[in-house]
Amino acid sequence: MDLPLVYHPDYIAPLPEGHRFPMRKFRQLYELLLTDRVAQPEQFHTPKRPPPEWIELVHTPDYIQAYCEGTLDAKAIRRIGLPWSPALVNRTCVAVGGTILTAELALTRGLACNTAGGTHHAFPNYGSGFCIFNDLAIAARLLQKMELVRQVLIVDLDVHQGDGTAFIFQNDKSVFTFSMHCEVNFPGTKQKSDLDVSLPVGMEDDAYLQTLAQYLPDLLSQVKPDIVLYDAGVDPHAGDRLGKLCLTDTGLFRREMQVLSTCVAAGYPVACVIGGGYADDLNTLVYRHSLVHRAASIVYHQYRL
Repeated sequence: MDLPLVYHPDYIAPLPEGHRFPMRKFRQLYELLLTDRVAQPEQFHTPKRPPPEWIELVHTPDYIQAYCEGTLDAKAIRRIGLPWSPALVNRTCVAVGGTILTAELALTRGLACNTAGGTHHAFPNYGSGFCIFNDLAIAARLLQKMELVRQVLIVDLDVHQGDGTAFIFQNDKSVFTFSMHCEVNFPGTKQKSDLDVSLPVGMEDDAYLQTLAQYLPDLLSQVKPDIVLYDAGVDPHAGDRLGKLCLTDTGLFRREMQVLSTCVAAGYPVACVIGGGYADDLNTLVYRHSLVHRAASIVYHQYRL
């Protein structure tokens, strides 16, 4: 058995020419994993669009309806940063379904990776920072509702604080939110995660990995999660347009190996999403996103999951 991966052709929706969100990266990531033989076609699982009641576990019915029907006001659309279209509505919902399926696969197989996901700036009643519905939060709540898990740990290593996720679970002891992010970066107003680790601008590989090592093993033994949801954003990279940290490709790969082997060796299943990444050269960006799948493939075989 090989590492389960999740992809859907609808992970891409058209955006206006020159838009700064790199929508094409999702298909290119899927193609790169096949081209580089990180994965075979049969490893990919295809998600379904979730019913509205699953999304309502996190988001208000009014917001869901307004977004899906295209009646959100212009200010709310600007805050999201993505122009509304029926194709983007479908893409948004299918990507949530992808993270749900990834989490379900992780529970049965020990480790699974989505080729999208990590929309951690979405709040219950509004979207923000390219995030419309919070896939991590919806997956956590749904798994709990299905009684597949009780305790969830969200490990968010995107360079931007997972503010929406922190807000959603701020009074919920059953979901522990851990965000390690650049302190001087979007969002301007930070929320309170269960554990926030703010990093100084310009931090490099070794200091970053040592900081992570100070927290993750202790967190696992403290929280004892039934599943870890891992947001593997690659925007801490030195070449990221929106990052302000200075990790290299090697540093990112070491991070993925560190997170996945630490969790899996201790017996905790991990569902990975790709999180944020913004670079002028799409090929280098897609390669960075593939590092979590490359690391997961190694870890999956190392531990014979």
